[in-house]
Amino acid sequence: MATIHRNGDLDLLDGTVAVVGFGSQGHAHALNLHDSGVDVVVGLRAGSGSRAAAEDAGLEVREIADAVRGAQLVAVLVPDHVQAEVWERDIAPNLAPGAAVVFAHGLNVHFGRIVPDAGHDVIMVAPKAPGHRVRELYVGGAGTPGLVAVHQDATGRALALALAYGVGIGCGRVGLLETTFAEETESDLFGEQAVLCGGVPALVQAGFDTLVEAGYQPEIAYYECLNELKLIVDLLYQGGYEYMRYSVSDVAEYGDLLVGPRIVDDGVRQRMREVLAEIRSGAFAETLFADDAAGRPSFARLRADGAARAEEIERVGKELRTLAGVEGLLGVG
Repeated sequence: MATIHRNGDLDLLDGTVAVVGFGSQGHAHALNLHDSGVDVVVGLRAGSGSRAAAEDAGLEVREIADAVRGAQLVAVLVPDHVQAEVWERDIAPNLAPGAAVVFAHGLNVHFGRIVPDAGHDVIMVAPKAPGHRVRELYVGGAGTPGLVAVHQDATGRALALALAYGVGIGCGRVGLLETTFAEETESDLFGEQAVLCGGVPALVQAGFDTLVEAGYQPEIAYYECLNELKLIVDLLYQGGYEYMRYSVSDVAEYGDLLVGPRIVDDGVRQRMREVLAEIRSGAFAETLFADDAAGRPSFARLRADGAARAEEIERVGKELRTLAGVEGLLGVG
């Protein structure tokens, strides 16, 4: 059984926390910590478009190097592909002796692109939700589940510090599951690629294309293969597979049990294993960062190819969502 923490001592955050970045996660962490009574300063590059938003929210903003100097804890929340550069240029040279460093994703540390000196605690607090949701739930008195991990324990209290930070951003209200940088990084990349952002959209696209190619109306294909997906996911989220199968018709359940294993068969599972092996070996990270160093030409090509494949389903979806608004279309509210 996983170890899940719900408590942490916020008094451990008795110095300044420098939140570097004010994007999806950065804004949520900074605002939640501030509202939890923590002394927060936001570190942004000169000319950052986020500066006004952070200042309007009542936060102190400095350039990154200035924010890092003297901070008890530095949260590195700029995008993954620029973290190593920001670390080398602005963070590492200005870290106070004994300052802790926290990440929300282990990618750069796990694959050795960022290597903090031995005198620093290196921890991770990773909410399992987009930043806007982390903020929204905190403001509403709830929270999102999160992961905590210790990569380097220089002080002997790294885990306690991570738990304090997790409580400060609201994840302690639900639970902080203890993990490692390796497990978080590899499982997160795999989940994104094989299921959440790669597998499911590709399956939806394939289903839509199959129906349209067979002569069915694109609008019907959209309703069947994409729109109703949210209803099924909501049932799974609420009560798992048993509840979903209880909620759908007997015909749907029969088709689920009969046909599902034909679609996601041993060939799919083997390709998933191959994807995981590429992630664990560092091959994916190497390809990712090499493309970034070259100006992201592969990313641009992949993005264009994806847009071309989805052109018809996107066109239909936009039209249908306009009919009565997203809520009306999805059948909620």
